[in-house]
Amino acid sequence: MTHPSHPSRRRVLWALPASTALVYSGAGLAQTGPIKLGGTLPLTGGNASIGKVAQATMQLWLDDINKRGGLLGRKVELVIYDDQTNPTLTPGLFTKLLDIDKVDLLVGTGTNLIAPAMPLIMERKKLLMGNLALGVNDQFKYDKYFQIMAYGPNGKDELSRGFFEVAAKLNPKPQTVALVGADSEFANNALEGARNHAKRLGFKIVYDKSYPPNQVDFSSVVRSIAAVKPDLIFAGSYVADSSGLIRAAAEIKLKATMFGGAMVGLQVAALKQQLSGVINGLVNYELYLPEPTMQFPGIKDMITRYRTATAGQGLDALGFYVPPTSYAQLQVLEQAITATKSLNDDVLGSYIHKTTFKTVAGDIKFAPGGEWAEPRILMTQFQKVNGKELAQFDQPGTQVILYPEKFKSGNLITPFPIGN
Repeated sequence: MTHPSHPSRRRVLWALPASTALVYSGAGLAQTGPIKLGGTLPLTGGNASIGKVAQATMQLWLDDINKRGGLLGRKVELVIYDDQTNPTLTPGLFTKLLDIDKVDLLVGTGTNLIAPAMPLIMERKKLLMGNLALGVNDQFKYDKYFQIMAYGPNGKDELSRGFFEVAAKLNPKPQTVALVGADSEFANNALEGARNHAKRLGFKIVYDKSYPPNQVDFSSVVRSIAAVKPDLIFAGSYVADSSGLIRAAAEIKLKATMFGGAMVGLQVAALKQQLSGVINGLVNYELYLPEPTMQFPGIKDMITRYRTATAGQGLDALGFYVPPTSYAQLQVLEQAITATKSLNDDVLGSYIHKTTFKTVAGDIKFAPGGEWAEPRILMTQFQKVNGKELAQFDQPGTQVILYPEKFKSGNLITPFPIGN
């Protein structure tokens, strides 16, 4: 699905579902020999809201690069298939990208969606620039895999590190923690890291359970947690269950020193608005916030253009979560191709490993395993959410950064929920 404005800038081959690719190309450049970047996005299914935001942001970069003359004097195309948020489809789709579409380089999004395609990518010795993928290369250790989300080399630990580091500095120090999450790869990885930090910092785990990914009613889950009266509650969840857990916590008046952690969905406008009445005090991870400590060159302009391009499309109206990394994902490839004057996977992989890249998401340098050399998962707290007006989330102090220290913009307020 393309943005309806500026139709002359691209041609679209579109017929859904997974068997059909969206091909985006710039106008005004030679129509032969394009550089093709290919991948999949979840444009339908459970992660469609994330996939469509990534798609819109990648189109911004594509328009930008082709306005500047493309890469290596050639126009650039993005060949994107809808993987329908179905991991079983991605190996076949990447096969088609390589064998039929003859793409030059690969991009991908999502832990559960990238992992099944890795054996094929490794067999073909292709470079992959991934995004929003947690710990995928831990098992493969592939030298041409790169991941643009700021997990760092020990991704499973980094998603939860800030939560426990902040808790450990409280006086008096909390003693007990409850761990809860969906029985899925992302949540399981997040909870594994949480167990490691709880042990390392001396927190006693008094509850550690998963629920089915399709769980709808969370009242019983939250009541079970409340029954053991933990000081800390760390959750690993996707969009629907993040909302369900928080609503259930509000209904039973759950109290804790800290509640939150690795809850997907709370980074986007819709859920921030929907939960505005019960969200203050919640501690959760983010990738970017418009706090004074994170004013990277180009970030504000890119988010403004994203908002303009997606207005009225029902996509995330803030653009803090997926757009910075989606745009940076392609900036890294752009800078590597320009510097090496090559599309060779080995040449580009070697260059990316040894280079620091300037992006809208800040400076990025990769560790040997393809993750960021220096992790930057933010731990934040909602503190001044008042009503559903979106403009408040552009204001410093509405949601402050607690960790890491380099980007800290506020202090933790306890207990959860604030004001109760």
